[in-house]
Amino acid sequence: MDFGAVLQTNPPSARTVQLAKLAEAHGFSHVWTFDSHLLWQEPYVIFSRILAETNRITVGPMVTNPATRDWTVTASTYATLNEMYGNRTICGIGRGDSAVRTTNGAPTTLKTLREAVHVIRELANSRSVEYNGATVRFPWSTGSTLDVWVAAYGPLALKLAGEVGDGFILQMADLDVAEWMISSVREAAANVGRDPQAIKFCVAAPMYIGDDWAHMRDQCRWFGGMVGNHVADIVAKYGTDSKVPKALTEYIAGREGYDYNEHGKAGNSHAAFVPDEIVDRFCLLGTPADHIEKLHALQKIGVDQFAGYLQHDNKEETLCVYGETVIPAMAQHVVATS
Repeated sequence: MDFGAVLQTNPPSARTVQLAKLAEAHGFSHVWTFDSHLLWQEPYVIFSRILAETNRITVGPMVTNPATRDWTVTASTYATLNEMYGNRTICGIGRGDSAVRTTNGAPTTLKTLREAVHVIRELANSRSVEYNGATVRFPWSTGSTLDVWVAAYGPLALKLAGEVGDGFILQMADLDVAEWMISSVREAAANVGRDPQAIKFCVAAPMYIGDDWAHMRDQCRWFGGMVGNHVADIVAKYGTDSKVPKALTEYIAGREGYDYNEHGKAGNSHAAFVPDEIVDRFCLLGTPADHIEKLHALQKIGVDQFAGYLQHDNKEETLCVYGETVIPAMAQHVVATS
């Protein structure tokens, strides 16, 4: 299993770079960041600094969207970073949440998302593509490679992820929901003749190493509020009696709104409706043994990467314990002599 660290690009930017370097030092393979240009600093600028000060880490947004940048600009950014630092970028993309809603916009349609995935991937892989009635490519780009991983929750979005995504991002670590969604993505891939096993599966959720459960839950309760934005969209579209697991849809019954000024922040005021049970199911909390047990369960259902959100007050220790204990426990056991 690969491991990623998910950061917010809060100022000072040097702090984000520092945490990315620490993640690499502790064995993480990926550093992801939020991408919401009003709420936080521009991630692609910071990616360049991270790549310059690390050796092997792969960087990307969790997640970008098709609305806030022209797709060719997004692709050009990836191809440029790849030329500068080697092919060490990845694109996580979804329909859009905070980046579009804070500007009075709305998530894009799935049709738009599908088209954006295609254009971004082709251009960032040094290939030509049809765009706005013309065939375009980057004449300066050769040998760039980029995987595009689709973030999704609802049935039609999961279908799209299986049909076009190089990977699938699920932003929660609930085992039952993850198993259902992975199966849905694999089924969609098989239905269009793709190899379901070729798709990478990433589960992203807060990770907190500690033993004070009340404190850990309060530090990570924001996540249930964030996920609730997407769940509310699903309930509005499909109702409460759809095939979407009840574990995902029922907990938002007490949701009364959302303040994007507190998006992704520990201790925010709009996540009180999220019960402790949901925090425990959606996140990875507790001792190293607790984390390892849940990671093994995620691995068993097909998860290739766990990406841990670090929006809490225990960032360095959590990274350190993962590097010293959790990641080694999840690695393939190899002996020097036998």
